Amino acid sequence: MSGPPFQPRIAIVGGGPAGLALGLLLHHRGIPATVYERRNKPTAESLAPPSGMLDLHAESGQAVLRECGLWDAFQAALGDCSEATRVLDSRGAILYTDEGELASRPEIPRNALTQLLLQEMPPNTVRWGHRVTAAETSRNAATGAVEITLTLGPEHGRATHDLVVGADGAWSRVRSLLLPDAAAPAYSGANMLTATVRHASANYPHLVELCGSGTVMALGGGHVITTHRGPQDSICVYAAVRTPDEHWAATRGLAGTTAAEVKDVLLADVGLFGAWSAPLRELVGVACDEETRDNADGAADLKPLYMLPVGHNWAHRVAVTLLGDAAHLMTPWAGEGVNLALWDALDLAGALSDEAVSGGNHAGAAEWQAALDPRLREFEEAMLRRAAEKAELTARNKDLMLSENGAQALADLFSSFGGAAPPGAPPEGEGSN
Repeated sequence: MSGPPFQPRIAIVGGGPAGLALGLLLHHRGIPATVYERRNKPTAESLAPPSGMLDLHAESGQAVLRECGLWDAFQAALGDCSEATRVLDSRGAILYTDEGELASRPEIPRNALTQLLLQEMPPNTVRWGHRVTAAETSRNAATGAVEITLTLGPEHGRATHDLVVGADGAWSRVRSLLLPDAAAPAYSGANMLTATVRHASANYPHLVELCGSGTVMALGGGHVITTHRGPQDSICVYAAVRTPDEHWAATRGLAGTTAAEVKDVLLADVGLFGAWSAPLRELVGVACDEETRDNADGAADLKPLYMLPVGHNWAHRVAVTLLGDAAHLMTPWAGEGVNLALWDALDLAGALSDEAVSGGNHAGAAEWQAALDPRLREFEEAMLRRAAEKAELTARNKDLMLSENGAQALADLFSSFGGAAPPGAPPEGEGSN
């Protein structure tokens, strides 16, 4: 009498949008997987504050939500940020504007996207508070299968799997299994501050008029101020500083300081934002003060931006792969990161649910891995080709936006696309995975 059908042990390392989406897509296909996430389980309170806005594209982010049966819930979560766009120079002059009439990339708060994915996730799929500190490959002498063992810290021990998917972001632990000699991303040439103004219409109506209902990008001298409208009538402000100094915050004495203290440096230095128009300087100042008021004990969200080399790849290996930032980290200057990550999840779910992989009568892990391996190769090749194209676009946009005359260059670029989903999209919120 034959035993039960073989059930592969699949691990997804990382519980950001891509890891959660992959877990949910596999669940809908009847394929169990375990998601390991280092953060504690989010509460309603922790997901309530405004978060970065993500513009989801039809072929990637939107397609995943349709596949997961979340389209109606996604539509209900929209409305905090329109697709309207303005480009200003450092003097505050408007060089380009549209109302998003030719675009179709609706914005959703990152926290809202997380909530949508989690609400459909089966109980116990996500192992919260499980930090992967190491990943090792070995071959089972008895079965011939490749096994990946994850070290989950002293509280959770170790776990062995037949497939491990690294969705663990910029500083991926899983990436070291595929790129042991070149796993670290490189500094991109910019540091970025993020700060938020809540209840803006009541308290700062003139800043709401400046920022409009969607996105503003003000550029000049190699620096950029970007705004998104968001939940709780908020304005999320990103201030990007072009600098060759990866550790610029520490060099300027800002490491660990509040946003209000960062403001003093940004607005006092004419080489940064000190000579910009009064309304733009006020916008940065108010955002920093409000951020400090809301998070009195927290350090400013000021950090360098990193990227993996454009067009990088790795030698394929059995039983392990990557997606999202772990696979192709890039800067936010084309709004592609989360969309690529969700596209990766959709394609990988398809590879794992291929009839030869999920429907085969596999005797064990080695046979299942043999059936999966060509699909996994095809997935990686397609993902890396797609990512290389978007990474090149992102790098060009980065150089354009951080140029001396970035405002006019960006306005000309947007105008050349007639307002139709321009590739110079604003920064995505808080990472892709």
